[in-house]
Amino acid sequence: MDDKHKMTHSGHDMPQEGMSAHQGHAEHAGGAHDGHGEHQMQAGHEGHGSGHEGHGVDHSGHEQMFRQRFWISLLLSIPVLLYSPSIQNWLGFSVSAFPGSDWITPIFGVIVFFYGGMPFLQMAVPEVRKREPGMMTLISLAISVAFIYSLGAYFFALGSTFFWELVTLIDIMLLGHWIEMRSVRQASGALNELAKLMPDTAERIAPDGSIEEVSASQLQTGDLVLVRPGASVPADGEVAEGESDVNEAMITGESLPVKKAPGDKVIAGTINSDGSLRVRVTATGDETALAGIMRLVEQAQQSKSDTQILADKAAGWLFYVALGVAVLTAIAWTIGVGFNVEVIARVATVLVIACPHALGLAVPLVVAITTAMGAQNGILVRDRLALEEAREINTVIFDKTGTLTRGEFGVVDIAAVNGWDAEKALALAAAVEGDSEHTIARGIRLSAEERDLARPKVTNFEAIKGRGVRAQSGGHTVHIGGPRLLEMLKLDVPAELHHLTEQAAQRGQSVVYLFQNEQAVAAFALADVVRPESKAAIDKLHEMGIEVAMLTGDSRAVAQAVADELGIDQVFAEVLPEDKDQKVAELQAQGKKVAMVGDGVNDAPALTRADVGIAIGGGTDVAIESAGIILVRSNPLDVVKIFALSRASYRKMIQNLWWAAGYNIVALPLAAGVLAPIGILLSPAMGAVLMSLSTVIVAINAQLMRRTTLTV
Repeated sequence: MDDKHKMTHSGHDMPQEGMSAHQGHAEHAGGAHDGHGEHQMQAGHEGHGSGHEGHGVDHSGHEQMFRQRFWISLLLSIPVLLYSPSIQNWLGFSVSAFPGSDWITPIFGVIVFFYGGMPFLQMAVPEVRKREPGMMTLISLAISVAFIYSLGAYFFALGSTFFWELVTLIDIMLLGHWIEMRSVRQASGALNELAKLMPDTAERIAPDGSIEEVSASQLQTGDLVLVRPGASVPADGEVAEGESDVNEAMITGESLPVKKAPGDKVIAGTINSDGSLRVRVTATGDETALAGIMRLVEQAQQSKSDTQILADKAAGWLFYVALGVAVLTAIAWTIGVGFNVEVIARVATVLVIACPHALGLAVPLVVAITTAMGAQNGILVRDRLALEEAREINTVIFDKTGTLTRGEFGVVDIAAVNGWDAEKALALAAAVEGDSEHTIARGIRLSAEERDLARPKVTNFEAIKGRGVRAQSGGHTVHIGGPRLLEMLKLDVPAELHHLTEQAAQRGQSVVYLFQNEQAVAAFALADVVRPESKAAIDKLHEMGIEVAMLTGDSRAVAQAVADELGIDQVFAEVLPEDKDQKVAELQAQGKKVAMVGDGVNDAPALTRADVGIAIGGGTDVAIESAGIILVRSNPLDVVKIFALSRASYRKMIQNLWWAAGYNIVALPLAAGVLAPIGILLSPAMGAVLMSLSTVIVAINAQLMRRTTLTV
């Protein structure tokens, strides 16, 4: 795994703008779920424990509270329904009366109102105080009107009471909130799942070699820890001793275990395989890569997108529409039939139907699920707006070095004379270059290792300053070097190697030759190696209708060679670091929506200038802090996943907004009684059923996001 694939803790220590755990909690409570109001509730927080501080609202505590209140209220509602004259008349049954049985409906109705309805009344208080009436205000108004009228009707014999409608309305509202809290908890489970990756204890090795088990929170930078086979790595660190494969899938999305040896980085929360490792701790606690990922996930869940803002505005508009329709309904029915219980029924039904409960759920649920899906696919979203805007991108600019390429030399072409096999020549060259630290030498060794070539034995290695190297192998004298070595040995390049030499020169690639007994036997073209995934990524982007450009400080010849190999549409070569953002601005001036993908310090201005900045996760802090989206892996194919996720997320949000608010187009007129002349009326209870049905549909529709396939 290359260095960019090895995430360091510094690469994910994101700025949190001074936000403490309590601040993050408070912002989340009043953030994406403002439309709900339930997160502003002052009481009834049984189970609202601290959990993982700063991880947002304790949805499990809310879920438990609403579940408990729903079941108890439902049981208390049964006597109200059984002794309700209206229900008995409709269903054609009767129950035995006894002295005091007339008090059953009002007594149980009052209990349900205060026990089951009180959370909604409490949650309406902040809305009223802030002069931002919303769903809780509407629910509270509806149940309060029903409650007060029913008490008046009972004690002053004004006619039929409203108790059965009151209790069923409260029951259904509690059920809807229970379902919502369960859905939100399940969708937000990514943070808890990430937290579970961290082991509670670690085995710390003392200076005298003894091993003691300590809490993972006690580890400090510089400590040496033992990671046994099958155990989780307790902190970010560097392997000091031992070799093993480590499963990093939960962090990087890399499906295959990654080989670790002394000097390699390991990430907290990853799982060791068969070998035993001794790891020197480099980061603990909030400084680890995993902690950085968790902050990013939470930050994304807290941030609002344009669609969320639209949903919040729609809820506000709907409140005034509901009040307007309710007033008109009251006036029309009062004129038509006089002020009586039916008028109250119509007004209450209008208010219930218009409650934007599902509207407040429509976007946050999709946001939570999208963020979790992104994290599972190696996509970390710092800014929700960036992910939402990604669906409109029509041009992607890739930084070349380290993004489309590995940022390190490797053999890209080999030519050999008759009688020599290309792989045999490469194995010999890698053996001769075994002790050299030159960039060319490392590139040759890396290419031989990737091909899993067995190197022959060499002796008498000698570096020839400025010209190449020399060694003995199998009784032969072997030289490796470039044009200056040719001058020293006064040799010519055989005709079989001319084509590679000329082609490499056109592409700006470096060429070295392998000589045996002063006879040129092979030539190697070396260049910054293109990532194997880059070609597939470019092709997929083209299929999505997105143009691809490349930005680099390299020469035109080198840049064009990479562009030709990958099928890139536009090349910006020989660009100075301070001019990179100007190239982004040039494309934007042409009316294009531009995404920039980069990993270096000099990419930061371009990442900021772009409509969407995408940083490679192994890149520098500055680049990551300038981007709205971070890729955990240095895999260009993950860029394609961003656009697929953005488009799927937006579609689901719009669908949910229609499900949440669109039903009012039909339901509000029915609630107002426009079809009353033909005998069609919606009771408050049926209004609650319709409203809760839209909530359930929205929750199910959001969960269907999980079926979206992002693999490419």
